[in-house]
Amino acid sequence: MTGRHPEAIWCSARGELRVDAPVVMGILNLTPDSFSDGGELRDPEAAVGRGARMVEEGAHILDVGGESTRPGARPVDVDEERRRVVPAVEALVGALEVPVSIDTRKADVARAALQVGAAIVNDVSALSFDPAMAEVVAEAGAGVVLMHMRGVPSNMQMRTRYRDVAGEVTDELEGAVENALRAGISRSAIAVDPGIGFAKTAEQSWELLARLERLRTLGLPILVGPSRKSFLEVATGAPVQNRAVASAVACAMAYRAGARIFRVHDVAATIQALSVAVALERAGAGSDEPMEVR
Repeated sequence: MTGRHPEAIWCSARGELRVDAPVVMGILNLTPDSFSDGGELRDPEAAVGRGARMVEEGAHILDVGGESTRPGARPVDVDEERRRVVPAVEALVGALEVPVSIDTRKADVARAALQVGAAIVNDVSALSFDPAMAEVVAEAGAGVVLMHMRGVPSNMQMRTRYRDVAGEVTDELEGAVENALRAGISRSAIAVDPGIGFAKTAEQSWELLARLERLRTLGLPILVGPSRKSFLEVATGAPVQNRAVASAVACAMAYRAGARIFRVHDVAATIQALSVAVALERAGAGSDEPMEVR
């Protein structure tokens, strides 16, 4: 994808982000039970330390979450989730210059995080879980990620029947976008995520990545989050902690298909893989622009 496109700018509560080149979103999970890194970050100081390393490696956004959304995960109550994430968001905003995203499906948690400086809301339910979420995003002028999922984490893997997974995911996300617009959220603030591994089998996740161009018909920035997920084990046999290379390659392939935002645990490996993808794209287009991921 070269030149200027409708999805080249993503607006957030802290200004515009250029997304015509790869944007890497580093994952900071403040949870005891996330599938890959649960329990590693127990306080704001640890989050700032990890976040600073990710920024040094090239992360453009940091995504803070306080509730695991792995398959079968139990919900966390609002007070506990807020206790986990708000001090970390405030500390990250004070210590680092990159935008901070809050990964939550609860309006009260999002509101509290936005009040201390978060710029983006990353909602795995595409604003459907909490009826108040859309209003919170709209009032704050926040960026928002609308992710595709059916059901909730505890039952989503029982809702994987699709006739055409890429087409149905696109259609359902289009409905979520329309709901967001009706709630007063600016189109320029919206990014979409096909929800790799959320209410999808491994085979369906691969098919979504292979047919990602279908999602480009929405004309919005596309975020993908393949990082360390179980669908990669089908191809590699690698256990969760050994999937950095596979995750990075999946991001590079998704970039070639039109994705521009990449939510990952392993920032350095992802930056290297995306730099190769960008270099190949620019060489093919005859561009003499710098080839590194900015």
